[in-house]
Amino acid sequence: MKGKRQNTSLVLNVIMAAITSVSLVSTGVFGALYYRERQEVQAVMSENAVLRETQAQEVIFQESNTISNEKMEQMLADKEVEVEEALKEKIKELVTAKDGTPLKMLRKFFTENLIYHDGENYVFAPVLDNVKKHNLKEENFRENEAGEMEYVENGVVVSHKGIDVSKYQGKIDWEKVKADGVEYAFIRLGLRGYGSGKIVMDEYYEENMREASAAGVETGVYFFTQAITVEEAVEEANYVIENMADYDVTYPVVFDVEMIVGDDGRANGLSQELRTDICIAFCDTIKAAGYTPMIYGNVRCFTQMLDMPRLEAYEKWYAFYDDYMYMPYEVSVWQYSEKGSVNGIKGNVDMNISYKTW
Repeated sequence: MKGKRQNTSLVLNVIMAAITSVSLVSTGVFGALYYRERQEVQAVMSENAVLRETQAQEVIFQESNTISNEKMEQMLADKEVEVEEALKEKIKELVTAKDGTPLKMLRKFFTENLIYHDGENYVFAPVLDNVKKHNLKEENFRENEAGEMEYVENGVVVSHKGIDVSKYQGKIDWEKVKADGVEYAFIRLGLRGYGSGKIVMDEYYEENMREASAAGVETGVYFFTQAITVEEAVEEANYVIENMADYDVTYPVVFDVEMIVGDDGRANGLSQELRTDICIAFCDTIKAAGYTPMIYGNVRCFTQMLDMPRLEAYEKWYAFYDDYMYMPYEVSVWQYSEKGSVNGIKGNVDMNISYKTW
């Protein structure tokens, strides 16, 4: 009996300790934030928690001759989950405040969500089980001496350096671009006006296609859509196909579905279902013409704007500007900066790495 009672007391101490420690947080992911807020979380829980603990102790001592180790372990696990969930709810409250917690810390903690700003609000979008995930390892990403992102396996760089350009880069010296290690470029072919609805070609498209190819830079193209019907999406795809006919486009043909920010874009109000239908119509038309279709978007696009399970058949190009790739879903290209620098281009240029070639 004495031995059993000592063992029970030890387990009780562990259960009580669980109230003031959460293994996930104690690893340092939330560091100071957790220790600052732990007292407040416990205070919120205290009235009911103290009563429950008192009752739990009485039950355990009464059943000390018969309680199993499995039951004690389950009680401990249940308490740890309870405290962790309470802490998560507290942190969600904190990030809605004006001095909200940095997104990077939140994202490390809430791995079951994709978190982003939508206006003044934080969105905790669930990571979907039925969308294919990538197998990239966080520790394999690194910045090289030039400040460019790379993906490395067994000490070897296996990612591929690329850029994307439009009229905003002006006149480009593609020989210098190639010499700077750029393997490929996505060149804007055109766009549909977000107010007028008119399709127009990028004024540097033809020059960029000719000179990039002459310099040995592989080319893909992208089109900024403002289609609001499936028919308009097919029209955009056919326009792209027609204007690629004179060039050797080896890399994907990209459908840019970004939302207009700071103004009323004609496609801003599309439902998720219709926007997804539009993407499928464009991509299938491009694929039927013998090209590789791809969809470009950011975290909001790939959580809120598009129905991702319906788009599994198409490659993805992901825009996220930081030193870590915050996206669990499978993507082929990561646009990691809009402020890159490449020889042969005046001013900033978007920087990308791809995990494959075409």
